[in-house]
Amino acid sequence: MSYQPHEILLHQARPKAELWRLALGVVLVVVTWFALGLISDMFLLPGVLALTGGADLYSGSDPAGMAILLGNFIFATIAVGLVLQMLHGRSLGTLVGPRALLLPQGMQVGRILLLVLVVLLVLPPYDMGAPLVANLAFGQWVALLPLSLVLVLIQVSAEEILFRGYLQQGLAARFKSPLVWLVLPSLLFGMGHYMPQEAGDNAWLIVAGATLYGMLMADLTARSGSLGPAIAVHFVNNVWALLIVSSPSSLNGLALYLHPFAMDDVVALRPWLWVDVMVMLVSWLAARVAIRA
Repeated sequence: MSYQPHEILLHQARPKAELWRLALGVVLVVVTWFALGLISDMFLLPGVLALTGGADLYSGSDPAGMAILLGNFIFATIAVGLVLQMLHGRSLGTLVGPRALLLPQGMQVGRILLLVLVVLLVLPPYDMGAPLVANLAFGQWVALLPLSLVLVLIQVSAEEILFRGYLQQGLAARFKSPLVWLVLPSLLFGMGHYMPQEAGDNAWLIVAGATLYGMLMADLTARSGSLGPAIAVHFVNNVWALLIVSSPSSLNGLALYLHPFAMDDVVALRPWLWVDVMVMLVSWLAARVAIRA
């Protein structure tokens, strides 16, 4: 495995790579993220509720609620940036990688994934057992799309900065074995997708899929030397899952269509989880091809 590009990120992390700093940093990131979100809700939420007539902040089943849920991820990025400065003497730029890699790699991966998506769409129709369910009216969806894309970018960037950035680099600066820095943050990422109320008996399978996804993104980051490719893969994946065809169970307030089955439907969903795994692997391989080009 060619992980030499990882050193581009790690040499900035090694001077202050003590485990106590990383552990304290994680706690401070969570506390700061929560505090900033709470302050924001105190000042902004009443106005949003007044304008929209209400917002579902728990399941994200309406546009306003979904926008608030996604937008709150900006505070995770701010929290990581503050902790980096205070505890590690680093800037957020050193975490995401040099701009000469970050932007070109992200664009290269984004282009090749759009090609993969087009190929998947022109293949013979997939049978989901029932037609897709219309969600937002097309005109409303198009009007919201620019904001929706920005919000998804905020969300995926924050997750990559936290998991493939702060956690992965903090552990990799201390431990050489990929079994530590590749697996541990991915397990935490997977547990962040544990939704027993919505997914029922499928909950742990979704965690397993998210954990595998995290490992693939960790591998991609170590091969590329920036977070650009991982952010691009994550962005394309979440645009499809949150804005195009979403689950009727939750997080569907900005989606054009809904799946004809819920997340807890064992019979209908489980075969599609395997499809998700295959698409995940194809996306990872396509991204690896892109960063070699």
